[in-house]
Amino acid sequence: MQQKKSLTLRHNFSWAFTGNAVYAACQWGMLVVLAKLGSPKMVGQLALGLAIAAPIVAFTNLQLRSVQATDVKKQYCFSDYLGLRLISTALALLVIAVISLSGGYAWETSLVIFLVGLAKALESISDVFYGLMQQHKRVDKIAISLIMKGFLSLLLLSIGVHQSSSILWGVTGLVFAWAVVLISYDIFNGVLVLKHLSQLQPHWKRPILAKLVWLCLPLGFVMMLVSLNNNIPRYFIEQYLGEQQLGIFAAIAYLMVIGGMLVNALGESVSPWLAKYYAAGDATAFRTLLLKFVGVASLLGGTIVLVALVAGGQILTFLYQPEYAEQTNLFVWLMVAAGISYVSSCLGYAMTAAKYFCIQVPMFLAVAVISPVACIWLLPYMGLLGAAIALIIAATVQTVMNLGAVIHSLHKLDSKNLNPSTRLS
Repeated sequence: MQQKKSLTLRHNFSWAFTGNAVYAACQWGMLVVLAKLGSPKMVGQLALGLAIAAPIVAFTNLQLRSVQATDVKKQYCFSDYLGLRLISTALALLVIAVISLSGGYAWETSLVIFLVGLAKALESISDVFYGLMQQHKRVDKIAISLIMKGFLSLLLLSIGVHQSSSILWGVTGLVFAWAVVLISYDIFNGVLVLKHLSQLQPHWKRPILAKLVWLCLPLGFVMMLVSLNNNIPRYFIEQYLGEQQLGIFAAIAYLMVIGGMLVNALGESVSPWLAKYYAAGDATAFRTLLLKFVGVASLLGGTIVLVALVAGGQILTFLYQPEYAEQTNLFVWLMVAAGISYVSSCLGYAMTAAKYFCIQVPMFLAVAVISPVACIWLLPYMGLLGAAIALIIAATVQTVMNLGAVIHSLHKLDSKNLNPSTRLS
């Protein structure tokens, strides 16, 4: 059985958007199921598990998939990537297990945290096969895997919670779903691409792995900071207000993802053009496209805030339960935070297009310091609303820093254009 030829850029983009959209919808569907069939506490337990596991796995993943997909010179073979991913995933699972056991959580919550970590570990192994598919320009295989994983995990979690009235069986279903897709589809596609089972055997050659780790370590650190900044308010909500309040916050906050997904899809499309304009020294075209991008994101942010103001209670009641509708103000302020973060994302794409990479690390570090300080300051007095305002503060700081970097990049470009002697002939 042979793999089909590589897909076009347009087809790959279409598959990528569809797969990620369906998967994100199914992830949100799991929160809806827990809210409808279970309780806010169950939602909070799942949210806490994800908040603990996600930054750890993001770091140990080392953004290996991106490095793998762009390894056009084949400096490393798939077995090298697989070997490193298995080691790093095992370390991540060990850290998650230690945290779940030593964090002072109730036994059920500890088990949920570990099971979520196990699911993320399986997802991490699938990710290295996604890198292989991406390297061979077969994003359709990744999208199909995400769709299968999304629907199957939603189905099994729903059955587990409905039959047992316990989140434990629901999360167990999630682990089973991701294991089935990994074994029956992702590994199978890897065999089709590599054609020989021997190439699926992981390599653990110390010099090669050390070199690969050194190459990927900064990327893993950045991704950990991104994930950590997204989850910092959840840690403090669980600490100060408990799992039930965390569940309400997490369910409402997930609605921020919908607009973010659209902004990211648009960002993936405009990034090559921004990079092209910047490399060509065309500051006017760069500014014009960036302003249009920011304008669309601002319009989207303003729209979701308006919708939350006008129909927030009805939306929360329909999607979740009436008790969630009591937090309409929280919904509005979270959408304000979302709108600001959409603009920040636009500026982030512009920074990347201008190849401003290193500066992003201290920026994320600054937000990682500001966010917990804001949470400690606001949560004890304002409750969940304080967490939303902390998100707004963090998003605003991130946006201002991103804007400063973009202005600097444009000033640099203008200066270069004003001095023709610095330009290549």
